[in-house]
Amino acid sequence: MSRRVREPRHANGSTEHRAAVCHLLFCVKLGDSATTTHEKLQQAFGDDAMSRAQAFRWHKMFSEGRTIVEDKERSGRPSTTRTSDNTARVRELIRSDRRLTVNMTADKVNVNREAVHRILTEELGMKKICAKMVPRNLTEQGRDAGVRICAELLEQVEANPELMERVITGDES
Repeated sequence: MSRRVREPRHANGSTEHRAAVCHLLFCVKLGDSATTTHEKLQQAFGDDAMSRAQAFRWHKMFSEGRTIVEDKERSGRPSTTRTSDNTARVRELIRSDRRLTVNMTADKVNVNREAVHRILTEELGMKKICAKMVPRNLTEQGRDAGVRICAELLEQVEANPELMERVITGDES
């Protein structure tokens, strides 16, 4: 029974990782052992060095003849949750009711919670403030509307100084 070598994974496709893999290939070509190669990686990259197991997997693949330093294409189920249709549905749902939680939104659009969270934060540029999803940046139109409303309120207060004594505030929740 042959044992399939697992493709090494890394946290991100950083240039540091690629440099470490290139360094590893160089060490294999020089005939260094996996242990010596890992020690050199630790010396060169310190705390950012890949794990021993990951270095050994790459060393084994390079020793067996691999010369490509990029990860291989992987088969598997393609992402079907972060589509433009789902993004539009999430956008409309959140705009209609900003009090919806990520879980409630996920249930309504029938998409998993993590995908909805990524749609909201990465694709729609929103962040959570007081359990409401709001746009991350104020648009020019929104800023102008806020300035206009504040100017109108200021004019009303200047015209009628007793106005503020009649204002009642409350909580919408």
